[in-house]
Formats: sequence, C-alpha cells, structure tokens
Amino acid sequence: MSKTYKLAEQFISINGEGQCAGELALFLRFAGCNLRCVWCDTAWACGKDAPHETVTLQRLAEIAADAQAKGVRNVTLTGGEPLLQENIAAAAEHLCKSGMRVEIETNGAVSLAPYLETGAVFTMDYKLPSSGMERHMRTENFALLRERDTVKFVCGSREDVFRAKEIAEQYRPQCPLYLSPVFGQIDPAEIVEIMKAQKMGGFRLQLQLHKFIWDPMARGV
Repeated sequence: MSKTYKLAEQFISINGEGQCAGELALFLRFAGCNLRCVWCDTAWACGKDAPHETVTLQRLAEIAADAQAKGVRNVTLTGGEPLLQENIAAAAEHLCKSGMRVEIETNGAVSLAPYLETGAVFTMDYKLPSSGMERHMRTENFALLRERDTVKFVCGSREDVFRAKEIAEQYRPQCPLYLSPVFGQIDPAEIVEIMKAQKMGGFRLQLQLHKFIWDPMARGV
C-alpha cells in the first residue's frame, strides 16, 4: 500500500519564525491535531473533518522538487500536528535526501523519539498556561533535543513568560529558546521588560513576521 498523507495546504512563503526566519520555505500543512489551544491560529486544520487532499509521498516529492526549482531550500512540515501523520517519517527522510532542510513544527504532545533519524530538525512548542494544554506536554522530549533544534514558548500572558523561564531552568534544553507572543494578546515590549528583570539572557524574543506583512488571519502566507 502506498504511503498517503492528509495535506491541508501547500504554499511557498517566508519562514515567519524560528532559526530560518525570513528565508523562503515550502510549507506542507497536514490536517489533524491532538490539542486544542485557546489561541490556535490554524484551528481550521485541526479537526477530524478538516479540509484536506489525500496525497502520496510521490506527490509531496513533486511539490518539493518544484519548490527547489524556484530556489527554495527549506521545507516546513506543519499542521495541525504533522507527527500524527502515519507515514511522516518517510516523508521527512525523503525530503532531507533530496537536499532540502526539513523542519518539523510539532506541538510538544507527541514523542520525538521515532523521528530523530530522519534528518529533519524540530521546532517544538511547549504549551504554556494560556494555551489550556500544558498538561499534555511530553517533557521527556527535552532530553532528545539537539543543538540544531528549537523550543518555542508561545506566550499569551505575563504568567506564560515566567513559566517559560521555570521550564527552561528545570529541563535545560541544549538548543535555542524562543519566546513568541500571541499576536494581539500581549505587548512584545512587556515580554522584553520581563526578560530584563528575570535575567532571561538565554531566550530570544521573536515576532511572527507573516502577521506583520499580511493580514494576521490570512492563509497560505
């Protein structure tokens, strides 16, 4: 049986956040998620009935090859939660072998262990209190992260920023740590003041570039 995937959308844009922010990337968004964050900005892709096209690995490879021909070297597997796709490891490995930098955006509620040998890098969320989903976090993932990976703390409140500091001090992930404010919920300047007061020199504040360039609710950007 051929490997298939629930592809909600695919498009080329810039990376809005992460270590390659501002670089062109192919985004492959997969349908379905095991969390329901209060502030989710892609909720339309999360439900069991989320609109999607069932595609094969060959089709994903064709989409990626077209992007490469247009000068794109990054591909982001996102969602929803991409690690819920049964054959996502095969897709990540194939895309890495094609010469692209493959980034998997994952919500922190799925084990990373089965995907460490794919060649992909992880941008892993840790869901803070304002998300309503912190209880679902798989904290054992912190020990699996490598220097090339990223932890993203999406902050919707002052409490979230303090909690991010606590988590970082407890688990000490050996990779870059980003604070990403929920658009319209907390002033980025307030996060900076907390960072200064709490001596959070190991963190980086990052704004979602795509929400400043385009309409914050726009899809496919």
